[in-house]
Amino acid sequence: MNPAVETIVSLLILVGAAFALLGSIGLARLPDFFTRLHGPTKATTLGVGAMVLASSLHFSTTAPGLSLHEIAVLVFLFISAPVSAHVLAKAALHRQRRKDDR
Repeated sequence: MNPAVETIVSLLILVGAAFALLGSIGLARLPDFFTRLHGPTKATTLGVGAMVLASSLHFSTTAPGLSLHEIAVLVFLFISAPVSAHVLAKAALHRQRRKDDR
């Protein structure tokens, strides 16, 4: 494999791992539910996205043809993560409002 492609793949994996680690730390260390929700939805999405992009680049350069399976996973991740975070936040707000009404 080309050394330039290896370097790009390695950098994408390192950046992805760093974002995933920061998102996981944010999930564990932030004080309340709404701030903890940002860890997995923002940083971890970028981290997994970078790692999936590195995988797609690696398999596109080593195998004949373009590897699009990873891109489908990436699109699904970028669509589903904000939607699930929105649903979780709305459910938490609804639950908090019901608790305040009592």
